[in-house]
Amino acid sequence: MNPLNAFVRHHQDWIRFGYSCFDRIVCRTFIPAFYSLGTVVHFLQGRRQAPALTPAYFRQISCAVHTGITAQAQQIGVPIVEPPRDVRRVDWVEPYFQELGSRDGLAVILKCREREGVVVSYPKKGNYLQREWRFVNLYYLYLRDPELGRLFVRICPYFPFSGEVCLNGHQWLARQLRREGIDFRLRANLFTDCANPQRLQELADAFGPEQIRSAVDPLLAQWLPFFTPAERAQGYRHRLYMAQMEYCHNLIFHDRAQAERLFDRLLDLNRTIGRPEKLGVIFGRPQFYPDTRTAQTEVKITQLHTPVLKTGFKHTNLKQYVKDGAGLRTETSCFQLRDLSVPKEVGNLPKLRAILNTSNERYLTAQQDVLSTYIDRGQLRALAQPTVSASGRRTPGLRLDDPRLLALLQALTYVIHLVGQGTFKTVNLLADMQRLLHRPDYKLSQLRYDLGKLRAKGLVVRLPGTQRYQLTADGYRLAVLYEKLYHRFYAPLTAGVLQPDPADNHLPQSRRAKLDRLYQALDQALARLADHFGFAA
Repeated sequence: MNPLNAFVRHHQDWIRFGYSCFDRIVCRTFIPAFYSLGTVVHFLQGRRQAPALTPAYFRQISCAVHTGITAQAQQIGVPIVEPPRDVRRVDWVEPYFQELGSRDGLAVILKCREREGVVVSYPKKGNYLQREWRFVNLYYLYLRDPELGRLFVRICPYFPFSGEVCLNGHQWLARQLRREGIDFRLRANLFTDCANPQRLQELADAFGPEQIRSAVDPLLAQWLPFFTPAERAQGYRHRLYMAQMEYCHNLIFHDRAQAERLFDRLLDLNRTIGRPEKLGVIFGRPQFYPDTRTAQTEVKITQLHTPVLKTGFKHTNLKQYVKDGAGLRTETSCFQLRDLSVPKEVGNLPKLRAILNTSNERYLTAQQDVLSTYIDRGQLRALAQPTVSASGRRTPGLRLDDPRLLALLQALTYVIHLVGQGTFKTVNLLADMQRLLHRPDYKLSQLRYDLGKLRAKGLVVRLPGTQRYQLTADGYRLAVLYEKLYHRFYAPLTAGVLQPDPADNHLPQSRRAKLDRLYQALDQALARLADHFGFAA
């Protein structure tokens, strides 16, 4: 995570730490030489001395692989099961990982019938070979690898044995941190705590193609022993090609509510970020002309009821959401690397990382920024909490929907109590309170009780050595605020009145949202009004 990013720099006081890493990684595995059917014929007839490439011959190959996988599973005591349809497999296999405990190894093998590309022989055409899509039985190996952590490898037992690998960069990082003795907390693919964030980022940047190959190649050789070591050395081996890549920026906030409230504002302000001119800035590619029919920004709600700001173009999506209630995640997901002019072979992982990292950085930079002054940071909630004095006296908090409190605030802002010295006695407010509440029976003791709540919060002060009181500058501004504005403005403007964020002063006016400028204008107007009456802080 670049600390010089304008968005990160602006909100740095709220952020405990940040890091960037690969999240979900899906790679297709296949043998490149067998994309040419001529090479298939040369290999099977020239090297394996196949008498004829008939359907029976290919059936014999697949049966041998099926039998070998079943025998290996029985030997190590791992079940082969068929999962129900319409289940989330990552959740369905969880009991098998629980049974595995803390040990590394294979947890379960799922046998699923799915569509896959295989080589088909047509006897009526002289055993003519053709690559076709067929529904066949595939095997999903769910395991915990010593280096990569949890992952699955999909194996197709039909020639030419294509497959798939799905892993997660957070799992690999967790293994490295644990090995180096660095304390951390990982929840739902998010590091919410880390004793050494700098080392976390260094490890994330060190993740590369070799870490994937070194774990996946032995698995394929073990469970697909069709090729001899000599043949694999001559190039008849699986290679990994990136199919779905997710790279994420994660900002971990001091307070969970800070991330959620900031993101609420970002949702409102940045729905136009999918416009072509902004996408050109985000991807930063020369001669980048987005197709307006495919470029769009939308707000989606996930199955877990998480709002997501999603900007998409062709096969690439940029998403932003609050992860696990603790961190703001900005994530680029690419399903077709040619959109980014990156070759699919996994050796190009460092190049892809640089592009996706830059896209995430630019996505944050391109967003309309938010003044943190006007984001509720708990000041309103603090007003509602009881106040305990140094002597232990407990004063109830302010209920801002309390008619007596609203009437008192209105009475305090009458001009008669603001002109001259701007002080008053309690008895001076009684008649106004009775009239505002339409309660002639409202007593002076009740007024003292209500006024005591404002004194406890520092909104009204008693002048030393007298029986007179004075409304403070903050008290005056809050009184006007709660009288004149709708309830939905209470929280952000209370934050601006009681605790403005000094970091907002460094944000250029051109980067401030229109709503923030209006908030700031209102705040300044209230300050000038208080100054006019002689109550400036």
